[in-house]
Order: sequence, then structure tokens, then C-alpha cells
Amino acid sequence: MGTSSHTTAETAHLNRPHPHRAFGKVKALVAAYGALSAAVLIAVIVLASTGHTVTAFMWGRSAGVLASAAVTYWLTVLASRGARGAYLRVRIISVVVPIAIVAIDMIPGALPPWFVLMQAGCALVLGATAFLVNGSGLRAAFPASR
Repeated sequence: MGTSSHTTAETAHLNRPHPHRAFGKVKALVAAYGALSAAVLIAVIVLASTGHTVTAFMWGRSAGVLASAAVTYWLTVLASRGARGAYLRVRIISVVVPIAIVAIDMIPGALPPWFVLMQAGCALVLGATAFLVNGSGLRAAFPASR
């Protein structure tokens, strides 16, 4: 049989309705973060292909944020299946990455205003996930292992 009888204390707590709803919201927010990140990269591609000035920093930044969205979504899926390590990583990413995005956006003259606004949107959406994944409901679903 292809099913596993391995059940940990962490996954047992995910059988409740609250964690499933919360992870549904987290997945939606992380997917929105990915969509906004993709929109930024597409805008950079369009600008570059139409002869506008696009810096290497903009290329790297937009590609890096999109890559972080993909990794964050993958970790969110793993966490929703009971992977405590993935859950802890999503908690950290959802707090640290928005701060890093905003901090880099604040470098004077490094990025055009439209780029900064789109990246700030990414930071806001990902930052909203921090409230869900760090909330008491999901923390209770992943008790600290001893």
C-alpha cells in the first residue's frame, strides 16, 4: 500500500479545521506574492524589450523575489502537510523578506518609483502571511518538539 502510517504529533494537530483554513489563506497570500513578483519581472522584460533602460539590479532583484515566492509557496505546501521545519521557515521568511524588500527599496535612486511600488506590494502581501503563520492557531498546530 502507498499510504504511510507514520503520524507525528505535529501532523495530528493539522486535522483540525482552523489550521486547514489558515493554511488555505496563507497559500492564497503566498500565491498573490508570487503573482505580483511575476508581474514585476514581466514589466522588466517588457521594458527591456522595448528599449527602455533596465539595470542589472532590477533584473536580479525581480528574479530573486520571484524565486523567493516559489520557494515560500513550496515550503507552505510542505508545512500544510505537517512538516514542522517548513512551517518554521515560512514563519521566518514571512517576517524577514518583507523587511528586506522595503529596506532595499529605500536605497535612494537605486530603483525607479514604479518598481519600488510594485515591490512594496509584494512586501505587504507576504507580510500579511506573517500574521497568520505566527498566530496562535498555527503555532498550536506545531508544538515545539522536545
